[in-house]
Amino acid sequence: MRLLHTSDWHVGKTLKGHSRLDEQEQVLREIVAIAREQEPDAVLVAGDLYDSAAPSAQAQNLVVRTLIGLASTGAEVYAIAGNHDNPTMIDAYRPLANAAGITLVGGVRTADRGGLIEFTARGTGERGTLAVLPFLSQRYAVRALDLIAQTAAENTGEYDQQLREILASLTSGFRDDSVNLVMSHLTVLDGKLGGGERAAQTIFEYAVPATIFPVETHYVALGHLHRRQQMAAACPVHYSGSPLAVDFGEQDNTAVVCLVEAAPGVPATVTDIPLTAGRRLRTVRGTVAELSDLAATLGDDWLRIFVREPARAGLREEVTAVLPNALEVRIDPEFAAPVTVARSRPSGADATPAQLFHEYLGTRSVDDPRVEELFRRLHDEVSGA
Repeated sequence: MRLLHTSDWHVGKTLKGHSRLDEQEQVLREIVAIAREQEPDAVLVAGDLYDSAAPSAQAQNLVVRTLIGLASTGAEVYAIAGNHDNPTMIDAYRPLANAAGITLVGGVRTADRGGLIEFTARGTGERGTLAVLPFLSQRYAVRALDLIAQTAAENTGEYDQQLREILASLTSGFRDDSVNLVMSHLTVLDGKLGGGERAAQTIFEYAVPATIFPVETHYVALGHLHRRQQMAAACPVHYSGSPLAVDFGEQDNTAVVCLVEAAPGVPATVTDIPLTAGRRLRTVRGTVAELSDLAATLGDDWLRIFVREPARAGLREEVTAVLPNALEVRIDPEFAAPVTVARSRPSGADATPAQLFHEYLGTRSVDDPRVEELFRRLHDEVSGA
């Protein structure tokens, strides 16, 4: 059978206050087009459909339309909640989603209540068995009393054990004549961060070893880490990564969906299909003059700029005038003001506010008479001098 694995859509995610809903729609349209071309038997969406537990109506509309678009290709569609999603809201959609041929799983379920799903490949008639494990927070896996009374290492061990027991229960229904699959949203030890994950839920306390997945699993479809990667394990364990870089820390990641082919008794083979929709994120360094010369080569990329000049009044405006796609403008660390120890007032208690401000600017390596003049005018206006 053929499967399409994707995750971490983060629909509704903004970048430095700029909406990227149009880009997210372009990427999701591309994924639907790939599903239509490749004709998978099932599409696995491994969590973080949304960027927020309270997504906007526009974000919900886009996710619903995308899931319906995937189902319209004839594939079975399965999606689980990630750590950014609201599991209760995801489960609230279940009755409507089921009517559209889409299976949503928000909270952790036992095998007999939707945690283990059986389906049949439309092309070959092969049997598929899918164990689904949405994101499970440590505070739900470990008792509140234990979180307080036990050490961090003890809590980590208990979280690991809880996930092992849940997976063992879900996968106990795996069969020799079936393609056995696991889909989950979690952190595997030694996984490489993509650069835009929520740090509090990717730390060691939430990481589990790849050995928790049973060897008879043909493919493990994971979400949570935004970098495309395969984990070392006794069975194929893959993160598909995010289809669109969510922050500048992910600008060098490769966006793909994973096309998986598997049969009973045969390890899965995985082919990465590149995604090209959406605007690229890029970091650029240079003086204002150098940045101006580069402007024509940067297209419509979203930009993070490190200016290789000392800070001065109006510098950001100069940069954005030549690079209107600059969402973040910083001083290159080489030109940033050094950290200094606070010094005493220049003339004791008799120092004027203007003198004190001049002294402060010196500690920040800012030498701009216009800034000092503006300070004097504002001070005079406020103080009535």
